[in-house]
Amino acid sequence: MRMKPCMMNSLLGLLRIRIKRGVNLAVGDLFTSDPYVIIKIGEERWKTQVIYCDVNPEWNSDVTLLVTDLNVTVLLTVYDQDTFTKDDYMGDAEFAIKPYFDALNLQLEGLPCGTILTTIQPSRGNCLAKASHINWSDGKLVQDLILKLRHVECGEVEVQLQ
Repeated sequence: MRMKPCMMNSLLGLLRIRIKRGVNLAVGDLFTSDPYVIIKIGEERWKTQVIYCDVNPEWNSDVTLLVTDLNVTVLLTVYDQDTFTKDDYMGDAEFAIKPYFDALNLQLEGLPCGTILTTIQPSRGNCLAKASHINWSDGKLVQDLILKLRHVECGEVEVQLQ
């Protein structure tokens, strides 16, 4: 990946996002969906592979994104791929990365594996379906999120940050 010089000056870090799976996604076609996820953070955009005929897809797709602003949110948008028409919107969710990066500034050396550093509770200001913990695990900072999709009748997306 080639970075613009202005991006290198403002680069705060890299964030690895794993789009794990979707749960009970809305039906986009007659009986099923062919879902994929678009991830956006700032100017960066990335797309998972399409999982055919599955409303409970397992993507297990990783992307590493450049972080230049801790106050931006990551936006996930789920679509149903269609062949002859525009892809169907299946909901979206967003989450803040600041709590994760704030946890990186804590004293992490010598912590036992599995230590919970921070817990973020679901609220009107986020898309969390349940509490999200930022853990110290095997020498890495890990956050698992279950995101409830907005603007649609059902569906969640499970994500992991590292």
